[in-house]
Amino acid sequence: MIRTVGDVQIAEDAVQEAVVAALAAWPVSGVPPQPRAWLTVTARRKAIDILRREQARRGKEEEGGRMIDLARSDLPSDAVVHDDLLRLIFTCCHPTLSPPTQVALALRTLCGLSPAQIAGVLLTTEAATEKRLTRARQKIAAARIPYRVPPPDEFPDRLPAVCAVIHSLYTAGHAPVDGGSAVDVDACAEAVRLAELLHTLLPDQPTPAGVLALLLLTEARRPARLSASGDVVTLDRQDRSRWSGATIARGIALLNASLHASSRRADAYQLQAAIAAEHARAASYDGTDWPEIVRLYDLLVSVAPSPAVGLARAVAVAEADGTDAGLALLADLPPSPRWHAVRGDLLARAGRYADAVAALTASLDGPATDPERRHRARRLAELRELV
Repeated sequence: MIRTVGDVQIAEDAVQEAVVAALAAWPVSGVPPQPRAWLTVTARRKAIDILRREQARRGKEEEGGRMIDLARSDLPSDAVVHDDLLRLIFTCCHPTLSPPTQVALALRTLCGLSPAQIAGVLLTTEAATEKRLTRARQKIAAARIPYRVPPPDEFPDRLPAVCAVIHSLYTAGHAPVDGGSAVDVDACAEAVRLAELLHTLLPDQPTPAGVLALLLLTEARRPARLSASGDVVTLDRQDRSRWSGATIARGIALLNASLHASSRRADAYQLQAAIAAEHARAASYDGTDWPEIVRLYDLLVSVAPSPAVGLARAVAVAEADGTDAGLALLADLPPSPRWHAVRGDLLARAGRYADAVAALTASLDGPATDPERRHRARRLAELRELV
């Protein structure tokens, strides 16, 4: 719809009206044999209505006539839809938009994340995200940013943002800020699918291969992260037979190919994939090569420092060099619910149960998924008995 209308907001409005029409019609008439075709035709008609309503004040007669012709044309093939997804990724990541705006627009328009979810990923407010999205749509329309896959010479300017979008989407699914589930399976699957599309488009580029490797190596362990009841299972207690060996093998092969293509000068995605590969190779938690993981985190901190990376590094250091070393690193990081939870576990390991209780109590004061909250509450109850 964006491709045919040429306006992000009108396309979104038309699709939303088509979905509302489907929710009203389908329970009565039944789901049509080709639901996507039904929605596509209905959305086109809704777009025509929107354009006609705007003819007087926005001079949309020509666009309205063009849309009437499009409504009579054949439905797009799956190949065209595939191309549209790639066009939309690169449109959202146009270099005239700021990097955070590129990521926010793509996560909203392409990935369907809510402004609240995007705010959680970008560490900003929902109101600021809404304003950023509105300005981005207006800028695309005013600047007539073309809706197309750019020529190869433009890829370097857009590729970092495209990769950031895909990684941010997976992060939003793999580690939600709050909600009823510890994992958003649909968001993770969509991120992997988009990473596959990008790698297909640029098979010789190291960064897309590294992103796909990271997602696959992480996704391979997802079945063991939750119990049958949806509760969190920590890494040391996961049943590694549930990890997907085939997915791990493909992820490692992609990582090796990516590192070869970059002359083994690793970027942040490749380093994260290398860390995931070390976990995947270990036959058991005790058999994990923690010194190597610490080495990789040291490199990652030098390439892409962040509180999340610092927190993960502190955990690895605690495993490699002892609890006190991990706690010392935590002292230099900004507190958050997950920071308090990690600190509580390390304090408990050190036998400082009263301090651990205080830390885990603080971890419950802030956003967290329901499974995370239940896990921390159970751990808190166990520690209170030891105080």
